Amino acid sequence: MKPSSPIALLGGTFDPIHFGHLRLAEELAESLNIGQVRFIPAGQPPHRGQPRAAANHRLEMVRRAIAGNPRFVLDEREFHRQKPSYSVDTLASLRTELPASTPLVLFMGADAFLGLTTWHEWRRLFDLAHIAVAQRPGFSSAAWEDALPDPLRRLLSTRRGEQAGEILEKPFGRVFLQNITQLDISASQIRDRALRGRSLRYLLPDAVIDYLNENRLYV
Repeated sequence: MKPSSPIALLGGTFDPIHFGHLRLAEELAESLNIGQVRFIPAGQPPHRGQPRAAANHRLEMVRRAIAGNPRFVLDEREFHRQKPSYSVDTLASLRTELPASTPLVLFMGADAFLGLTTWHEWRRLFDLAHIAVAQRPGFSSAAWEDALPDPLRRLLSTRRGEQAGEILEKPFGRVFLQNITQLDISASQIRDRALRGRSLRYLLPDAVIDYLNENRLYV
């Protein structure tokens, strides 16, 4: 039986979404030969303070940012969830909707993976999805692995995938490390620049800049 096509997920507050998010998703998807990436804005993020922009605005900024890229899809499930947005719950809900053989791949940055043991039911993530970790060129993988908490270091030693084709062998359970173009852009930097009336051009899509200016989101 032909394996199901893999689907990737990129979650976040997206307060606002910017080119760093978009480039990470594009390069990881290309490297792993994934045809669909679902962007999932957090409704009520549990790991940090409340976002500056309301959920409906963050949802619309994502919608505008990904328009025109056939690989990218907006998934609104966390926006409609009336409780904190835990990744494990989102993955579990997707599993109920898709064929059991569908590989799911959770995208995240190297810093986020370092803190994975603080996530809600983090071990269960590997029973629901693969994880693809974006690392910047020149980044010391050895130093990064040394900085991992012991449970993650042991897990990486047994679950690390080396070839993109491995994601089709199982629907979940592997960890992939991939160098990507690192864009030194942060949402907090963008919010600060907006507050001070500085240019946001080339940090995020023009359609998003227009939307946040029209709605005076960060002033």
